[in-house]
Amino acid sequence: MKFLEQAPRFLFFTGKGGVGKTSIACATAIELAETGRRVLLVSTDPASNVGQVFGVDIGDKITAIGAVPNLFALEIDPQAAAQAYRDRIVGPVRGKLPEAVVKGIEEQLSGACTTEIAAFDEFTALLTDAAITSAYDHVVFDTAPTGHTIRLLQLPVAWSGFLEAGKGDASCLGPLAGLEKQRAQYSAAVAALADGQRTRLILVARAQNSALREAARTHEELAAIGLHQQFLVVNGLLPKEEAALDALAAALYAREQAALATMPDTLRGLPCDYVPLKPFNLVGLDALRQLLVATPSHIKAAVGEPVELHAPILSELVDGIAADGHGLVVLMGKGGVGKTTLAAAVAVELAHRGLPVHLTTSDPAAHLAETLHGSLDNLTVSRIDPHAETERYRQEVLRTKGAKLDAQGRALLEEDLRSPCTEEIAVFQAFSRIIREAGEKFVVMDTAPTGHTLLLLDATGAYHREVARMLDANGAHYMTPMMQLQDARRTKVLLVTLAETTPVLEAANLQADLRRAGIEPWAWVINNSVAAARPRSPLLRKRAENELAEMEKVATTHARRYAVVPLLRDEPVGAPRLLELAGHATEPA
Repeated sequence: MKFLEQAPRFLFFTGKGGVGKTSIACATAIELAETGRRVLLVSTDPASNVGQVFGVDIGDKITAIGAVPNLFALEIDPQAAAQAYRDRIVGPVRGKLPEAVVKGIEEQLSGACTTEIAAFDEFTALLTDAAITSAYDHVVFDTAPTGHTIRLLQLPVAWSGFLEAGKGDASCLGPLAGLEKQRAQYSAAVAALADGQRTRLILVARAQNSALREAARTHEELAAIGLHQQFLVVNGLLPKEEAALDALAAALYAREQAALATMPDTLRGLPCDYVPLKPFNLVGLDALRQLLVATPSHIKAAVGEPVELHAPILSELVDGIAADGHGLVVLMGKGGVGKTTLAAAVAVELAHRGLPVHLTTSDPAAHLAETLHGSLDNLTVSRIDPHAETERYRQEVLRTKGAKLDAQGRALLEEDLRSPCTEEIAVFQAFSRIIREAGEKFVVMDTAPTGHTLLLLDATGAYHREVARMLDANGAHYMTPMMQLQDARRTKVLLVTLAETTPVLEAANLQADLRRAGIEPWAWVINNSVAAARPRSPLLRKRAENELAEMEKVATTHARRYAVVPLLRDEPVGAPRLLELAGHATEPA
């Protein structure tokens, strides 16, 4: 593997949920340790199975892994770190400020940025404390801070004064209020990250267009702030020999090869490794030792009967949606789970039943809008450009809030507006112009802000609070977008996930986030299921079996109702393929 050649002291693995960065980080740590080097593996994965992998209770203390000489591990619980961080900031003001103010501060500190900054706060010591790192030849991290977080840590002036003066909307600057005392430590940590002699960043992706685009964005964002020592690992490639064993495997192989052939140019210049898809779950030393080894990965088994799966299909969920005759349907989920495609599938299924539907999408590729527009009775499609809406929102905030700021204050506001929350707010404002149509027809939205961002919109005097203030004074009847999302009679929220450990955990966290904002998800949708596709190839059948445990968690623990959508042979573009996702049979290809 190229990324292991002449490995520096620090190796950071980054990639969105479900691409396998934790497994690859663990396999890397084992391989380095088994060459005789002392290695510290640091996990900040909220679903960390490092202890389970090694059969050792690890936790927040450096622990020797007896089964692998020279290997030590440390688990940082990002949620616990974030809670401790919140307590450190909120504790001194609790009882001194009004309860409403304290709750506002807690909400400001409840988002993903706080979790990431708190975790970074925990492991900066490992980057800067020579007394710790000198004992190891390598420190392997299973995650890396985003470019946005690193830029926040580089901001040159006091964040707390800026916030106290009320010059910025709460998004990602709030969590920084507790970091002033550690400025020198953070500066040293950022310098270590940018030093190519000490640090290597490994971007982990899958051979999918969306995952490779995400990796390209991460590469560009990190390179722009000086982190140039980057490698690419494409994980989970279907072996060519499997493609000959059934039609689904052949189609998936062709799709992956096409994605690799058209990967973004910015990734082509990076050293790249390819890791084949394995039939087994990556738990246990034996499995991890095989992950980075180029051994034949097919299973010595005959092509056989598909895995038996008895689960609701998407059209059964649409039955419940259609019964209302109209309303707002919102699909939410982490990047890469397919919520845009499933929003189109729900819209097409409703239109196919003769119901009027407006599908509004922020799909950057716009292929759904182009494919569906005018092609199906009862369906209209509109596309919102996230980049254009975000820039329009940024310029409006800079024109109003930024007009009287000095140069440093304006720099802070501009960084605040680069936060992940900003695009959510901007796109949601654009969606809000369409939501009112849901009183007469179905409006299907392919995304919405997280509960955290919605509460920030509410708490910072944005649309919902401002409308309420004006109309309450007049005694008028009104319905803001926030109120409509909270009203289960008017809105059905569908959470989209995959039948894999990390995506299911991320969806569960999103559900908790929404509930805090008073929004109760109506159903879950498990997308791209191998089991539901009924493959016959040995490797894919094993993968299908592995999905069943995650489906059981969704069905029995997380969801009030759910549906499973199969992985299709062909890209789900166009009305016939989208109807196939919902459960309609199609003619054999």
